[in-house]
Amino acid sequence: MLSLFLLPMIIINSGLISTALILFVLYIISGLGMAGIGMGIMHDAIHGSYSGNKYVNKYLGYSMNLIGANATVWRIQHNVLHHTYTNIEQADDDINPPAVLRFSPHAKKNWFHRFQHIYVWAFYGLSTISWITSKDFVRINRYRKLGFFSKKNEFKTELVKLIGWKLLYYTYALILPLLIVPLAPWIIILAFLSMHFVTGILISIVFQVAHIMPSVEFPLPDGNGILEGDWHAHQLATTSNFSPRSGLLSWLIGGLNFQIEHHLLPNICHIHYKKISGIVQQTAKEYGIPYHIKKTLRAAIWDHIKMLRELGRVEPVVAPAIMN
Repeated sequence: MLSLFLLPMIIINSGLISTALILFVLYIISGLGMAGIGMGIMHDAIHGSYSGNKYVNKYLGYSMNLIGANATVWRIQHNVLHHTYTNIEQADDDINPPAVLRFSPHAKKNWFHRFQHIYVWAFYGLSTISWITSKDFVRINRYRKLGFFSKKNEFKTELVKLIGWKLLYYTYALILPLLIVPLAPWIIILAFLSMHFVTGILISIVFQVAHIMPSVEFPLPDGNGILEGDWHAHQLATTSNFSPRSGLLSWLIGGLNFQIEHHLLPNICHIHYKKISGIVQQTAKEYGIPYHIKKTLRAAIWDHIKMLRELGRVEPVVAPAIMN
């Protein structure tokens, strides 16, 4: 996946590319590699499950920074908030999208949400553009206010690192090609955007069909922010698997078709999820706990579309605030 991302970038910056078609092909191949890095390398590494060696995990986690995002912000957003408060309105940042989208039945509904199942794909495609430009800055500031950077000068240090990594990414992914590739700047920028569109669509589909589905739950805490039940049952109720028999798909997306196993055991490398899944499914059945699964990715995407359509129509059930 690293080669799939980096080799086309090296070729682009070699100055040997002189046709728009080849430029677009190379950028799109890099987009596939970028998605692979996000799902198959940094995801495990930042969870500490890529290797038993913490330094291997630490440095492979920086592959997130290499593709324009930020490992520190992701660790808080994903490892802490998403995995702890899965599908809980106002707490799980994965279901707190821009106002043009509605991912929770407890979120505010606007008239245009009726069409979100149609236009959502444009926003999915642009999601990583948002990531490398504004989203990391917005979230690191929000997380500072939530108390995640409590040590002296910790926030300033992380902010400087965030800016530095983004400057590095923009330098080799866009600025150097603009200086080196003998094509019109608008063509190069459009090819760059096409890379991110491919990455955004792939990553969004894989992560969203695991949680924004008709079968899963969106639990409400009580007035004190307390949820009924235990954390493990919560993960099973709010998460869905798909395509469990596709070894190729599982390899391509870092085992994230087994989202239930990942949520229950995030410290275990994804290569073990398939074997673990039979045990988890049998145990869930034994205790009468739902185990949500779709046989194919196509079926999962179709159900996701139906869920988005439904969320665009139903009136909200307001959840009490548990995080500010």
